[in-house]
Amino acid sequence: MAKVPIRYVECPRDAWQGFQRFIPTGEKVAFLEKLLEAGFRHLDLTSFVSPKWVPQMADAEEVLAALPPPQGRTYLAIVANEKGLERALKAPNLTAIGYPFSLSETFQRKNTGRTRQESWPLVKAMVEATRGRLGLVVYLSMAFGNPYGDPWSLEAVLEDMAQLWELGVKEIALADTYGVAEAGRIQEVLEAAVARFGPEGLGAHLHARPEGVLAKVEAVLGAGVRWLEGALAGVGGCPFAGDELVGNLPTEKVLPYLEERGYTTGIDLQALPKLAGEAARLKLLYG
Repeated sequence: MAKVPIRYVECPRDAWQGFQRFIPTGEKVAFLEKLLEAGFRHLDLTSFVSPKWVPQMADAEEVLAALPPPQGRTYLAIVANEKGLERALKAPNLTAIGYPFSLSETFQRKNTGRTRQESWPLVKAMVEATRGRLGLVVYLSMAFGNPYGDPWSLEAVLEDMAQLWELGVKEIALADTYGVAEAGRIQEVLEAAVARFGPEGLGAHLHARPEGVLAKVEAVLGAGVRWLEGALAGVGGCPFAGDELVGNLPTEKVLPYLEERGYTTGIDLQALPKLAGEAARLKLLYG
C-alpha cells in the first residue's frame, strides 16, 4: 500500500533564535546544507527581525545567499513588521515568509510589539506584497489556549482563520506555542478547522514535553492534517514558556513514527541520529 505524503518542516530558526551565543554564519550554513542533503525540503531557517531583539538572526541575508538555490524546496523566514517584509522581498533564495499572529492579545504584544488589531493591516500588506513572489504562512499562535487568561474559544480560532482566508492567506499553521495543550484539545481544534476549511494549506506547529510528543503527533494525524513541524533533538520552543522540558517536536523521533504509521516525508531516516547529534552539539556550544 502506498504511503501517504506528509509535509514536514524542519525549524532550525525556532531552535536557534533563543541561543545565548552567536552561531557563526558558516556553521549555520553547513548544518542547513546537511539537512538538504538528507532530503529535507521545507526549512524554517531564519528571520528578518531587529538584531536588537533576536541577535542570532542578524545574518539572515548572508545565510540565504550561501545556500544552494531552492529548486522547488521551501526556504522560509519569519517576518514581524514592515521593515522585515522589505528585507524579505530583497533577500536571495528566499521562497516564503511566515508571520506570527496570536489569538492572545497579550502574546501578540509580547511577540511582535503590536496589537491584534494592528496586525490585520500588516497581514493584508503581506498578502499583497508577496503575491506572485513569495509564499506566505500565517502561524496562528495560542491556537489551543493561552496561559494569560486571555479569551479563547474554538469559534475564535475558526473566526481568525476565516478572516485570514478572506484576506488571501493560503497557508495557516496552528501553533501550540507554550506546549501545554492536551492532545485531545489539539485534535478537537484541528478537526473543526478541517471540517470548515478542508485540510489543504492547514498545518500544526506544536511544542511538547518529551513524554507528550507522539500523542500530539497522533492527534494531528487523527484530525486529517498532513503538515507537521519540528526540530532535530527537540531544540527550541517558546522562550516565554518557563519550562525547559518544553521544546519543538524532535524530528528524529517523529519521522520514524510517521513511517511506521504509513506516512512518508522523503527524508533519509538513516541520517537523523547524526543530524540530531549535530543539533544537540550546536545547542551545547551556543545555547
